[in-house]
Amino acid sequence: MSCFFFLSEFVWLILQTFRSNSGGAQNNHPKDLKNMELLEKQVAQRLLKVRAIKLQPKNPFVWASGWHSPIYCDNRKTLSYPSTRNFIRIELARLVMELYPEVEVIAGVATGAIAQGALVADLLGLPFVYVRPKPKDHGLENRIEGDLRPKQKVVVIEDLVSTGGSSLKAVEAIRNDGSEVLGMLAVFSYGFPHAEENFRNAKVELTTLCNYDAVLNEALATNYISEKDLEELKKWRKSPETWNPT
Repeated sequence: MSCFFFLSEFVWLILQTFRSNSGGAQNNHPKDLKNMELLEKQVAQRLLKVRAIKLQPKNPFVWASGWHSPIYCDNRKTLSYPSTRNFIRIELARLVMELYPEVEVIAGVATGAIAQGALVADLLGLPFVYVRPKPKDHGLENRIEGDLRPKQKVVVIEDLVSTGGSSLKAVEAIRNDGSEVLGMLAVFSYGFPHAEENFRNAKVELTTLCNYDAVLNEALATNYISEKDLEELKKWRKSPETWNPT
């Protein structure tokens, strides 16, 4: 425990130093693709290891939308594994500081990203709020929980992006409240073309730690799936609403 504590404190000091030296200026340099590819691979390995992502092309899952899916992602499972939880927290915090050094508030999308967002905000020493899918029907009827002031600069944390609908509704709620959304970071994205279009139309920059392609590459390399499975998984991503296992 003591080693883990000192490691966390060391990382915190590095991130705070980076933040202080940034001068609050936007970092417009493109992300290093090689480093991002390595990060995607590392996160894919961890998500598969703790079974936060399951691949079952022969026995697909059924989503709430009614879609049949050969993949199921539940990143909340990562919270039960300290090493993976801390790795994700540090990498999200690092990207926040690299991409958005002027950030003032971290916002999590309820419910899956509340814990992830709070962990990132804690590491960076920043205020935290979270955004509900809709206002409460009792009490103060809040949509945004926590203190968010107009014109504050916000980075949104999401655990999973599928179509982008719920994620972008959270962005809309923050903007309607008078604050500025600098961008969104997520643990994982399926990479659906229509989701990417939705983010472009909403003028929201999305950066993810991992994605569908990285998971498939890692699953194939470790014999989690076969070449035939890979073909089915690729077919699903092209047309998830009509896909059925062969």
